[in-house]
Amino acid sequence: MCDLCKPPPQESTKSCMDCSASYCNECFKIHHPWGTIKAQHEYVGPTTNFRPKILMCPEHETERINMYCELCRRPVCHLCKLGGNHANHRVTTMSSAYKTLKEKLSKDIDYLIGKESQVKSQISELNLLMKETECNGERAKEEAITHFEKLFEVLEERKSSVLKAIDSSKKLRLDKFQTQMEEYQGLLENNGLVGYAQEVLKETDQSCFVQTAKQLHLRIQKATESLKSFRPAAQTSFEDYVVNTSKQTELLGELSFFSSGIDVPEINEEQSKVYNNALINWHHPEKDKADSYVLEYRKINRDDEMSWNEIEVCGTSKIIQDLENSSTYAFRVRAYKGSICSPCSRELILHTPPAPVFSFLFDEKCGYNNEHLLLNLKRDRVESRAGFNLLLAAERIQVGYYTSLDYIIGDTGITKGKHFWAFRVEPYSYLVKVGVASSDKLQEWLRSPRDAVSPRYEQDSGHDSGSEDACFDSSQPFTLVTIGMQKFFIPKSPTSSNEPENRVLPMPTSIGIFLDCDKGKVDFYDMDQMKCLYERQVDCSHTLYPAFALMGSGGIQLEEPITAKYLEYQEDM
Repeated sequence: MCDLCKPPPQESTKSCMDCSASYCNECFKIHHPWGTIKAQHEYVGPTTNFRPKILMCPEHETERINMYCELCRRPVCHLCKLGGNHANHRVTTMSSAYKTLKEKLSKDIDYLIGKESQVKSQISELNLLMKETECNGERAKEEAITHFEKLFEVLEERKSSVLKAIDSSKKLRLDKFQTQMEEYQGLLENNGLVGYAQEVLKETDQSCFVQTAKQLHLRIQKATESLKSFRPAAQTSFEDYVVNTSKQTELLGELSFFSSGIDVPEINEEQSKVYNNALINWHHPEKDKADSYVLEYRKINRDDEMSWNEIEVCGTSKIIQDLENSSTYAFRVRAYKGSICSPCSRELILHTPPAPVFSFLFDEKCGYNNEHLLLNLKRDRVESRAGFNLLLAAERIQVGYYTSLDYIIGDTGITKGKHFWAFRVEPYSYLVKVGVASSDKLQEWLRSPRDAVSPRYEQDSGHDSGSEDACFDSSQPFTLVTIGMQKFFIPKSPTSSNEPENRVLPMPTSIGIFLDCDKGKVDFYDMDQMKCLYERQVDCSHTLYPAFALMGSGGIQLEEPITAKYLEYQEDM
């Protein structure tokens, strides 16, 4: 189209090589008038290929190209060679470069022409491969249709048998109801049993009446008892005939192509966990057949679809580091044998802790009572044996006896920041208290041998009642919750429901504590679901310590941080 027409442009009739533009007849006359220099411009038919007559240097626009850089393989000008980017490069004359490149290009063309038969042979081979691919694709479709038809046949067969069973049960129940209804209709006047009895009463022959009335009386008694205790002969509900297809639906949803004998690996949800790092374990039905695995993981974001991160793994477990706190991650794994890949496993969703993991051990010095508590060598597990001495001395006990709480704390204090730690309470534990407490409050508790100043002590009952929770100060320098008898007890609060069924929860397998010194609060978590069970304000102006207390039989195991040594230990187990 003409480059200078006013819209709409007209179709061009010629192009000016000097102006690098196309014109219609009218515009060409206007811009190239007779008697001017422009009238002497070279023009050709309409084109978009305006190749310059003389190549100019792109870096030095006023200089012509007259040399060729052998290192960069591009034309240059003399200024490029003198002080430009090609100053230290080897250059040659344009005529020499022209001769060399022309010879090389001619040789390449001659080589391709000489290989014409080979090219034709490869084209024929590609045609055969295309036809084979088309045939194999159709065959794969037919096989897939056959497999689905077999599934349809199985479903139709099961459908028929299920419907037949339902119909049989329905017919049997309706027959029972029909028989029962006929029996009750016989109790109506002038019908069945009642009508027959009315006719017998009309009998005047005494011997005949007595003979008939005896059996009739028994039938009427039986009908009377049935009338008094009416009970339907069958059930109307078909709840036993509800077809459960959830498992089959899930399996059909995972229906995929057969991966040349490589089974899909399965992530072991029980052995996979998140703490300071993520530990992912999986097993493969035929482990020796896979050369390697690829573990994929990504952060689940409601707003954006995050891309998958991939890690190649030779074994069947992997530790993932540097995950973001208070986030949700998806994990999946696939197996490789050579270049063949299995489908991805089912995704495992795990939630990271709300804060960095705080590492500590039980303190064997501060307040530790070795007569009542048993601490292991690693100082990450404590058991209560407070009841043993009591049993030995039981023959001397004649009156009520109060068993005190035995406290043990972490060996590291917290003054600022956000921290998270987790532990497991043994299922057999009778009463355990867990939480945080300030150093001053701990000294106050540990100085009292009878635990009389404990916030949980009640003089009358001698056990943990929780009655004082309703009057706790919101800025208290401690917060403890009670766990025992496989239950988690939510402390009483004026703002929450104090009904027992709302305050007693099943004890989680692993319990986490989140201390936020910046906001002055402590949260108690169910580690399995990373769900907050209870939150309370706490005074963080003093140094706070992880605090634990046991009464009666019980045990506490600190969660071990996930490291390479942890992985080696798991594999040995």
